[in-house]
Amino acid sequence: MKKLCCLFACSTVGWLALVMESPTYAEEKRQPNIVFFLVDDLGWRDLACYGSDFYETKHIDRLAQEGTRFTQAYAACHVCSPTRASIMTGKYPARLKLTDWLPGRREFPFQQFRNAFIHQALPLEEITLAETLHEAGYRTGHFGKWHLGEAPAGPPQQGFDVQIPRWNKGWPRAGYHFPFQLDGLADKPGEYLTDRLTDEALQFIDDNGDRPFFLYLSHFAVHDPIQGRADLVEKYEQKRAKLPQAERPFILEGNPDSASALSREQLAAMIDQDKYSEHRVLPNRLVKIKQRQDNAQFAAMVESVDESVGRVRDKLKSLGLDRNTIIILTSDNGGMAAANFGQPNRVIPAKNLDVAYSTSNTPLRGAKGWLYEGGIRVPLIIKWPGHGKADAVCDAPVISTDFYPTILDMIGVDLKPEHHADGLSLTPLLHGTARLDRDALYWHFPHYSNHGMQSPGGAIRSGKYKLLEYFEHGTYQLFDIDADPGEQHDLSDSHADIAKQLLEKLHQWRTTLGAEMMTPNPDFDPRATPSAGS
Repeated sequence: MKKLCCLFACSTVGWLALVMESPTYAEEKRQPNIVFFLVDDLGWRDLACYGSDFYETKHIDRLAQEGTRFTQAYAACHVCSPTRASIMTGKYPARLKLTDWLPGRREFPFQQFRNAFIHQALPLEEITLAETLHEAGYRTGHFGKWHLGEAPAGPPQQGFDVQIPRWNKGWPRAGYHFPFQLDGLADKPGEYLTDRLTDEALQFIDDNGDRPFFLYLSHFAVHDPIQGRADLVEKYEQKRAKLPQAERPFILEGNPDSASALSREQLAAMIDQDKYSEHRVLPNRLVKIKQRQDNAQFAAMVESVDESVGRVRDKLKSLGLDRNTIIILTSDNGGMAAANFGQPNRVIPAKNLDVAYSTSNTPLRGAKGWLYEGGIRVPLIIKWPGHGKADAVCDAPVISTDFYPTILDMIGVDLKPEHHADGLSLTPLLHGTARLDRDALYWHFPHYSNHGMQSPGGAIRSGKYKLLEYFEHGTYQLFDIDADPGEQHDLSDSHADIAKQLLEKLHQWRTTLGAEMMTPNPDFDPRATPSAGS
C-alpha cells in the first residue's frame, strides 16, 4: 500500500510539474500582455462600429464585439501632444503644463492674448505608465508617433525598452510611402508606413512572447498628410463614385465668443453666398466643416489601421497569447473635419479639398482643434479576456487620464494615485457592475487653435451638462449632451443657474491645478485679420 501511495504521489507531482510547465498554464499564471493602439486623429465616427457607412473596419468591429465599446470616451485635449501626455501620466494637460501640440502655434497680431507657456517635452520627473510597467517586469515597446519632446526626452528616457522609429515629431517625416526617411526603420520600394510599423510590432511580439510585454502601437495614421495605400485608394474611389451627390458637403462654423457671433440659422443661410465660396479663413473668422465621409485617401488610411489591428491579433492568436492579452484602441483627438490654418492666409484650391479635410464628425459638432464634441469625443474599445464583458456598450463619460490606473488595476499592480492623479480605473465599467465616482471632466486650452478661429477656452462636463468658456470676451455656452450631443441648442440663458455653477467649478479646478493662463498680447492689432496676420 505504501509503495502504491508513493507511486501515486510521485505521479501526481510529476503531472503537476508538467502542467505548470505547459504553455497554457504559464499563460494563465503570468501577468497579461498589453497592446495599446493609439490612432492619430481618428474621429468618433470613423469606424463602422461607431456608425461610419463609408469606412470599412471589420477587424476593429470584431474587437468591439469581443470587448467593451465606450460611446462617451474623451481625449484630454482636442490636439495630440496634451492627450498623449495624459495617457502616459494619468494627469490632465493643465496639471502638466503641456496644453498644446509641440512645439506649439506661433503668435499673430490678430490674437488678443499670447499663447500660454508649455513645457517643450513631457517632464522627465513624471513617472510614466511605461516606467511603472517596466518596473513591474514588462518589456516595453514604442512603435510610431511620440510627439512628447525631442531627445533626451523621448521614449527611451520615459520607460520604453524599444523605440521604432527614432523620430519624435508629430507627423511622418516624408509621408506614408517609401522612402520614409525615418531613423531606425528600414524600408524598401513599395512599402507603406502603417504596414511597416506593424511589421516591427509583430517582431516585438515574437521577440518577447515568453514574458509580459507592453506594446504601444502609436500609429502616425490617420494624421495628415492624407495618403492612402494605392490598392485601398482605388477601392474607395470606386465606392465614392456610387455615392449620391452631397446636398451640403460643408457648413460654416464661427467664433461663438465674437461680438458678432452668428446663429446656426444665419450660418446655414450664408453658406451659398459667393463671398463664402472659398476654402480659407472667411470674413468674421468663419471656417468650413466637412459634413460627409467620402475621402478615398483617408478611407484607405483607416482601413490600413484596421488591417494592422487584424494582423496583431492574428499574431497573438498564433502564439497562444490572445487569451492573456489586454487590447485597448483609442484616438488622441477628434477627426480633422476642419482644415489646418496654422498659416492663417492659407487658401485651399477646390481640387485639393481631400488633402485638407480628412473626415466628417457628424452628428457631432466641430472637429480636431475645437472643444465641441467633434474635437474631443473619440472611439474607445477595450478587450479584457476572462474579465471584461463581451459585446458590451458603455455610455459612462471617461477620459484619457483613466488608462494609467485602469491598466495597473487590470494587471494586479497597486494603484499609484500620486502618479496618475487625475485618472480613475475603468475596471468596474468593464465588469459592467458599477458607475464611476467622478463629479466632472475638464479641459483647458489657453491657446489659439490651428483648426478654427474660435477663441481659446476651456470646458467642463458634469453629468449631462457641458459648459464651454471662451477667454477673449468671457462668453460661455451650455449644452445638454444627453439630449443634444450635436451641441445645437445653447442653454446658457434658460439654465443660467447651472451655467454659473459649472463656470465656478471650472475656475476652481484651474486654480487647484495651477493651470497656466494667457497674458495680453503686446503686439495685438485690433485691425489685423487672420487672413492678413503675420
